[in-house]
Amino acid sequence: MNTIVTAALAALALCTAGSATAQSYPTRPIHFVVPFTPGSGTDIIARTVGEVMGRNMGQTVIVDNRPGAGGTIAAGGVAKGDADGYTVLIHSSGHALNPALYTNLPYDTLKDLTGVTPLAALPNVMVVSPSRGWKTVADVIAVAKAKPGALNYGSAGNGSATHLNAEKFKLQAGIDALHIPFKGTPEALNDVMAGRIDWYFSPLSSALPLIKDGKLQALAVSTPTRAPTLPQVPTTVEAGVPGSEYTFWVGMIVSSQTPPALIRRLHDEAVKAIGSPEVRERFTQLGAEPLPMTPEAFNAYIKTEMESAARIAKAAKLQVQ
Repeated sequence: MNTIVTAALAALALCTAGSATAQSYPTRPIHFVVPFTPGSGTDIIARTVGEVMGRNMGQTVIVDNRPGAGGTIAAGGVAKGDADGYTVLIHSSGHALNPALYTNLPYDTLKDLTGVTPLAALPNVMVVSPSRGWKTVADVIAVAKAKPGALNYGSAGNGSATHLNAEKFKLQAGIDALHIPFKGTPEALNDVMAGRIDWYFSPLSSALPLIKDGKLQALAVSTPTRAPTLPQVPTTVEAGVPGSEYTFWVGMIVSSQTPPALIRRLHDEAVKAIGSPEVRERFTQLGAEPLPMTPEAFNAYIKTEMESAARIAKAAKLQVQ
């Protein structure tokens, strides 16, 4: 009996301490760790939400870009780092591909990391250089089939959402092309504009200004429906590639050792921020849609996404040592 009472009191003390920590949190700047370079879609969403969250919470949110290895360097750092709510991973849907792609991950995606909430869903847009003269997805597919393996495509790194999007498109279109990974979206877009990369599925938030300036040609968006900011651009399915739809999401993730009370506080503040008129207006400009979920729902979603990504990786025979 005494053992049971002692255990109950200990549990109560932990809950009370957690609540007190959540009430006083944060007392110093929060770091948003972004696995891609500045200007990437994930980075833009992180900065947009972080600015409002920081203001609401009375602390600065610092965006810490740690690109490389499809986001696994940043994810590993957060998984093994301090679980105190001050180091937060802002990752993309490529997070779900990494376990299937990298054979020696230094962390367990489901055990070492836990979801707080998705922040946004946004289209990827297939872009090419206007100098190519391609006006439709069918134009690209025709060249790819006429010259198997002659074309290439860019991504924001092995295991990134842009990589998975392109591989799914290739499988459904029945074409082959060489993968050229970059550290982030801006670097890939520069090479598309320069004509060194044939095509790229870019987060719309990054590519939209270049499309409007005529520096990039938009051929299709990856989402099941057209993007409101590019209503004239078809989806990849409408463009003749059934089953090629792909949703790029950006979410907030922390170490699984983070106290539940802090996870809930981060969740509530993030949902409050993405529901604010300021962020909603910015999301509309970026072609993004708020995607709030509970931590439990987000973790279930990540697991489902991992299963889907694994099927694509297996079909495409993708693997990085």
